[in-house]
Amino acid sequence: MNFNIKLDKQKRNRAIVYVLTVLFSVLFIYYGNQFASQGMQIFEGASMEKPVKAQVVAVQKRSTDSFTLDQGETAVQNILIEFSAKILNGWQKGQVVQCNQMIDGFTPIGNKEVEAGDRVLIFNSDPSSASSVWMFWDYIRTDTLLILGLVFMVLLLLFGRGKGVNTIISLAFTCLAVFAVFIPSILSGKNAYISSIVICLFTIIMTLLIVNGANAKGLAAGIGCLGGVLVSGALTLIMDYFLRLTGLVDEESVFLLYMETPKPIDLKAIIFAAIIIGAMGAIMDVAMSIASSLAEVREIMEVPTFGALMKSGIQIGRDIMGTMANTLVLAYIGSSLSMVLLLIAYNKSLLGLLNKEMIVVEILQTLVGSMGILFTIPLTSAISAFVYTRHAKTADKDSSALLEGQDGQP
Repeated sequence: MNFNIKLDKQKRNRAIVYVLTVLFSVLFIYYGNQFASQGMQIFEGASMEKPVKAQVVAVQKRSTDSFTLDQGETAVQNILIEFSAKILNGWQKGQVVQCNQMIDGFTPIGNKEVEAGDRVLIFNSDPSSASSVWMFWDYIRTDTLLILGLVFMVLLLLFGRGKGVNTIISLAFTCLAVFAVFIPSILSGKNAYISSIVICLFTIIMTLLIVNGANAKGLAAGIGCLGGVLVSGALTLIMDYFLRLTGLVDEESVFLLYMETPKPIDLKAIIFAAIIIGAMGAIMDVAMSIASSLAEVREIMEVPTFGALMKSGIQIGRDIMGTMANTLVLAYIGSSLSMVLLLIAYNKSLLGLLNKEMIVVEILQTLVGSMGILFTIPLTSAISAFVYTRHAKTADKDSSALLEGQDGQP
């Protein structure tokens, strides 16, 4: 009877923690967005053209304009497609308008020519003019991505069930924290170092509490993950000094400097934020894997000891370490593969290539993230061993007291 009461109390406490975590996350994102958006401006000179969804009704005309360059050695052909399209959203929803699609011959690979039934984005550069023509913007791709996302969620629910629901919720809060709080804070001139650390701290705590609840496993994983992220951040700051980074890793970085923000954007802080946020996912994965594995090891051990659990955690970490380091390397290479190919093709000096700041930052991300993982392994193992042995002793005392109480009953 007492055992059932204790189980009910644990379930009730977990439900309370879950609800409070969700409530706190909603408030954090709402008020965080309010604070982060203060001072953020709609930049002058930004394009005011807003595309609307449309479906191609019919293609009316296709015309070409051919000419040559370089004294006839290079042939160029521009293609103009005139079509009608039905607007699917906005205040002009339902109207059929005339549109043009221009395929520039100077671009080696252009957009596919529109056909009847295609769902596209179109825009009107001058809505106030009756003679203005709607222009093709691009194909609608979000609908396909939405279907893929729904398939992903269904698979999460099928395999994870309750955990799958919690995973979807935590993933939604993580995306909202990044796009509704972190990004506006940078654009409004807030300190990117502090903003990135706050986002990492929120993501770690929120994810572990929603997915795993307030238990010993989540505590061990959370402390281990936080330690790994802090090590990655500290290493980034140290290497920033020794590598003499400027933050100008690509053309987009230059554009950020010319944005009229309340305070100039610190490009080195952007590198710091990118590294710790990028490494956080892998570090959290490692910390949770070790904490969960040691929880299972503790269950099958007759007498769990700190030394035995610590040894098991290090061994498990060694198996994880190699594959997770590969994960970081391949993720960073894959995300910038086109640029890597371009740099290699147009650089005759390997020494010059390896010292380009863009390549240096990519290497720095990999090394710092991997070192954060390395630090996470012993820290999570030590915290897990300490918490689980302490928890086991407490559980044994509770069990003994429960048995004594049952023996004393008539």
